Amino acid sequence: MSTPPAPFRVGLIGYGLAGSAFHAPLIATTPGLRLDAVVTANPERRAQLHRDHPGARALDTPDQLFEDADRYDLVVIASPNRTHVPLARTSLLAGLATVVDKPLAATSAEARDLCEFAEKSGLLLSVFQNRRWDGDFRTVRRLIEEGRLGRVHRFESRFERFRPKPKAGWRELADPAEVGGTLYDLGSHLVDQALALFGPVETVYAEIDVLRDGAVVDDDAFLALTHTGGVRSQLWTSALTPLAGPRLRVLGDSAGYVKFGMDPQEAALRAGHRPGPDRHWGDDDPAAYGLLGTDGDAEAVATDPGDYPAFYAGIAASLADRTPPPVDPRDAVATLTVLEAARASAATASVVRLP
Repeated sequence: MSTPPAPFRVGLIGYGLAGSAFHAPLIATTPGLRLDAVVTANPERRAQLHRDHPGARALDTPDQLFEDADRYDLVVIASPNRTHVPLARTSLLAGLATVVDKPLAATSAEARDLCEFAEKSGLLLSVFQNRRWDGDFRTVRRLIEEGRLGRVHRFESRFERFRPKPKAGWRELADPAEVGGTLYDLGSHLVDQALALFGPVETVYAEIDVLRDGAVVDDDAFLALTHTGGVRSQLWTSALTPLAGPRLRVLGDSAGYVKFGMDPQEAALRAGHRPGPDRHWGDDDPAAYGLLGTDGDAEAVATDPGDYPAFYAGIAASLADRTPPPVDPRDAVATLTVLEAARASAATASVVRLP
């Protein structure tokens, strides 16, 4: 009987919300991966780490991790956005496979440079676009592939919240180097999903605002994309939405699909729940199922289970078999190109045409 291969050793940089609620629990529950060390100097977060993952070592700085690079097979970067590019480059220079939380970089040029460096080095580089495994998005993709909507002509997608008072933290800082604001935060997910479904974009129109008292970064954005295939995507993200619109509305020439409510996985992870084979992970509340059909003739459609664990399962498979990662980092370049066009559009109140 052969001995199973040793798990790939993972070093995680950052134990704020992204690191503690998303990356660490998903890494720790993925067969073939082992959370070996976490970089966080914050005493409270170190105490939380020891409670949540007693087998993982706490490190004070990324330098401590990279000085001992031979100890790891994969580095995951879940630190503030301004650190993504320098830490990813250092990780790749150390010869380590690297996963970066979104957005990969502040600019498409920086993201493209990282992609080219990883490709030349023969190293895995991927971006944590976990919302591709939201149950509602998986359902829409399936309905389109099955032809249930006919020819799709319009896609509407929203990530809306009601947080009228800005919270302290780097996401609310005005310095562009921080890459704060909702456009690059939730907008990265919205644009990535639209591109994943309908492909490249020809034109971008955007409205970007700072609405909340005391806010200094964008907290409300609308994007209208025209894809090369003709589909029009309309995307909203806001921190000042007291009544949220539908999470998704997709219109085709045979039927439409409308879905309210958020995927349950984020709330479950924040509450300390963990995925496992004996749990109904990612199951939607039947009361929140979307409707498929036409006015007067629509039926509820069960939401496909959300599956954030699939991202790190794909990373483990890529490390083992050298297959492509679950998210191509070049997709992040395309997303950032659209976000840059959105900023240009909002600044000039014009439609921006992409090359």
